[in-house]
Amino acid sequence: MKTVTRSTCCYCGVGCGVLIEAQNGRITGVQGDPDHPANFGKLCTKGLSLALTAHSDTGRALAPEMRLRRDEPREQVSWPAALDTVAARFAEVVEQHGPDAVAFYVSGQLLTEDYYVFNKLAKGLIGTNNIDTNSRLCMSSAVTAYKMALGADGPPTCYEDLEQAKTVLFAGSNMAWAHPVLFRRLEEAKAADPSIRWIVVDPRRTDTAAMADLHLPIQPGTDVALFNGMLHHLIWEGLVDRDFIGRHTAGFDELKALVRDFTPPMVAGLCGITEREVMQAAEWFGASDAALSLYCMGLNQSSHGTDKNLALINLHLATAQIGRPGAGPFSLTGQPNAMGGREVGGMATMLAAHRDIGNPAHREEVARLWGVSQLSDRPGLPAVDMFEAVHSGKIKAIWIACTNPIHSMPDIARVREALENAEFVVVQDAFMQTDTVPFADVVLPATTWGEKSGTVTNSERRISRVRAAVAAPGEAKPDWWIVNEVARRIEQRNQAASTLFAFDKPEDVFNEHRKLTEGRDLDIGGLSYDTLEAAGPQQWPFPAQGAQGQARRYTDGVFATADGRARFHATRYLPVAEATNPRYPFRLLTGRLRDQWHGMSRTGRVGKLFSHAPEPALSMQRGDAARRGFSEGDLVRIASRRGELVLPLQLSDDVQSGTVFAPMHWNAQFLASGGINETTVAAVDPLSSQPELKHAAVRIEPAELPWRLVAARRGDVLALHAAVQPLLRDCGYASLSIEDDDLLVLRAAHTAAPEHWLARLYEAMALRTGEDTLEYRDARRGLDKRVVWRDNVIDGFVFAGDAANADALLAKLREAAPWQGPRFAVFSTRQQAGAVRDRVVCNCTQITESRIQEAITHGATVPELKAQLGCGTVCGSCVPELKRMCAAPALAI
Repeated sequence: MKTVTRSTCCYCGVGCGVLIEAQNGRITGVQGDPDHPANFGKLCTKGLSLALTAHSDTGRALAPEMRLRRDEPREQVSWPAALDTVAARFAEVVEQHGPDAVAFYVSGQLLTEDYYVFNKLAKGLIGTNNIDTNSRLCMSSAVTAYKMALGADGPPTCYEDLEQAKTVLFAGSNMAWAHPVLFRRLEEAKAADPSIRWIVVDPRRTDTAAMADLHLPIQPGTDVALFNGMLHHLIWEGLVDRDFIGRHTAGFDELKALVRDFTPPMVAGLCGITEREVMQAAEWFGASDAALSLYCMGLNQSSHGTDKNLALINLHLATAQIGRPGAGPFSLTGQPNAMGGREVGGMATMLAAHRDIGNPAHREEVARLWGVSQLSDRPGLPAVDMFEAVHSGKIKAIWIACTNPIHSMPDIARVREALENAEFVVVQDAFMQTDTVPFADVVLPATTWGEKSGTVTNSERRISRVRAAVAAPGEAKPDWWIVNEVARRIEQRNQAASTLFAFDKPEDVFNEHRKLTEGRDLDIGGLSYDTLEAAGPQQWPFPAQGAQGQARRYTDGVFATADGRARFHATRYLPVAEATNPRYPFRLLTGRLRDQWHGMSRTGRVGKLFSHAPEPALSMQRGDAARRGFSEGDLVRIASRRGELVLPLQLSDDVQSGTVFAPMHWNAQFLASGGINETTVAAVDPLSSQPELKHAAVRIEPAELPWRLVAARRGDVLALHAAVQPLLRDCGYASLSIEDDDLLVLRAAHTAAPEHWLARLYEAMALRTGEDTLEYRDARRGLDKRVVWRDNVIDGFVFAGDAANADALLAKLREAAPWQGPRFAVFSTRQQAGAVRDRVVCNCTQITESRIQEAITHGATVPELKAQLGCGTVCGSCVPELKRMCAAPALAI
């Protein structure tokens, strides 16, 4: 029987509603929910592919695993055994070393109910504030700035402002790729009103920047200088709102004195743009009827991220561009429930319902509501400091849930060492194939999207229900239940008279959470599961007796500070944490791709999500490459003071000279290294503790890896991936990608063939000798090749030693056509035009770049491309690229 379940997407902070189709206990499809106010039925490529991520249990965590000693493999155990062990080990560490000797590192992909129980276990039962989240890596600078400037966390804006803004300032956000559903709304608004102006601040010419009316390609890290220079010009031109400043703000005189020195010529020199561009941006912003700023990791992931946020908020306060339709500073959340985690206090530097650890009254309130004697007044350790404390032995036991710090943290070699040194590591996850799982002493299998129930809060403060469409596979359990069971065991060990964890279902957790919010800025006392069921997703605040949530905050000019006034902050420009020098002359930038998500534990299961970017790559400006003798596709070594990795080179006109770019997604599950965070720096913002993941100083040099290999195999790609992945680490370079959901492709390089490696590869890819196998070896030349047929169709191959013609054979394998002619000719296949796979631009309709280019050469416009080819007509994520492709000939003239 087919069922349809309303739920919420598990990717970015847009919080799109989805309709999950299921049959016979399996998820079979997903559509956008037309009634959800975040997306009105639209989904991006990742959201539309969600059902495909659930089609196989291969790679899922299906049963608890445990090991008694580090030198032993983990073995499956029962849930009681695993829960008893985790409770006992954490309790023993606390008894011997104190509560701050344990820590919890959780995730913005957890549901609010999961987060709440984790937070209560750490702060209420154990008595430590050492609970932090991967949201520290993405939104903590925005949180800190909101609190400093406006008095409380949470964007003052809502999604309706996207349609009502007349000037949109994008800062450090490639929104066309990172938040495509919201970007569609902006595109539609601009199409309806061409007078709307877009300003994009980004060192790279991204798809978002390419569509801007004004692109400011500033030097990395100079955002504060730019915003201060814009404010200088606004003051000079009389475009500030003196009345608003006088009645609703404080601190303007100090800021005015600071920005006096940030003249447009000075700022232009610092930022690497023109004086006219600085003034133009300021004038468009200040004179606009409604100016909206949209910002993300480009501002936040910086050792001065809070200052960048504050300098941008200063512009809004100075021009009264806040608290009214279409205006305000709007931080775009990177994860589906980073906001919900902050609401329940699931970070080391805060308490539940936006309370402060350092405030005795706040601690007393939470202690009373929880029924505990007191809460710790010692601030917990945020992410980078937390793993340093694990490294030094200060923290003995750590519980990691729904996140992959061995990939996502900066300077990951240091994080690996930390987890190797830890006395006890618990990993709670839905997927086994992450870089962090191998370090676990205990693995706790958790449910994932489509199997969970609870709530999440999106970027506009809107709370949505998440509902389970199918039962969990194997023995996987909900995250909140796992934590609750461990907490109950610790209580029993402590012989507690009453339980803090009398939760039987997620709704019990939500009801306790909402009680803690009553009277606070995020009051949701009027919300319940029944309300969300009857009225749909709701924004906070939503107090008791409220008819609906509040779309915009501060509409009356009264802010959440003690005196009701917003605060200006004098933000001094400071350079990036790590300057370039002759040894490390390049500025490395990192960021997202359109179709992949975080560490690819979910998107890496779907072949078509590789079609737009099949391999990781390092983008370099063409002139920089030419001066160094590099060509497209060359393997290069990227090295910093901390580590190095090898990637193929991609020539690009979208990065500036002296700057290179690498995507953040690839890790040791798909690469012969941990990914680009082998090189990033652990410097953090002094106010938010957010690390500078966006920038590092690196050198780029040729990777001398003459032994090359290309291998491919059809079959169960997730099983093949699990078999081949352990071999990656033995190569100087290796990458895995999936095509068409039944084809695994491996590319590798090394100084010479690793010993016994090929034999292991043949076994892992099931390319064994037999009557349908052809082999060729030339020991003198170091060649080793093998091709396997099935029903006279190539089913897999390895070309090792010299892979010059491997792409031609890969093209034959993709064709899946019967082999013509003698089979021995397979080894003499020559590279031909079209052998290299045609890149897919439109993921939904699988329209390739060559088909689009051909149509453009015949004069097709974007509307005609949509009509003729169908590209851009489903999710629309490719439309910005279609526009760039259509504009490219005009730009070249």
